[in-house]
Amino acid sequence: MLFRFRNFRVYKDALNFRKEIYELTKKFPKGELFNLTSQTRRAANSILLNIAEGSNRLTDLDFGRFLNTSLTSLEEVVACLDIALDEKYISAKEHDEYLAKAELLGKKLIAFCKKLRT
Repeated sequence: MLFRFRNFRVYKDALNFRKEIYELTKKFPKGELFNLTSQTRRAANSILLNIAEGSNRLTDLDFGRFLNTSLTSLEEVVACLDIALDEKYISAKEHDEYLAKAELLGKKLIAFCKKLRT
């Protein structure tokens, strides 16, 4: 089936996470638009784009590689959040809130990967 990724819960969760990251990065200074804002958004996009791209691979092993790339993109988002906190673009409360969301999404990605292997 084409576009089967749209039925995956983890894809829907990644899509929601991306939307939340976009909202958060609207708070970043305008001077960061082509730097940290862009980098954070591209990393958030990459999470769900790799789920989509990998879902139509011929083997689950191949798909798993794309899910791994989604996880590394999630790690990149977290690093961007650390920078945003360090630069005081976001509060410690916001940082903790988004780290919790990222951790939950990461756990779902890992569980989905494991499900593919069985």
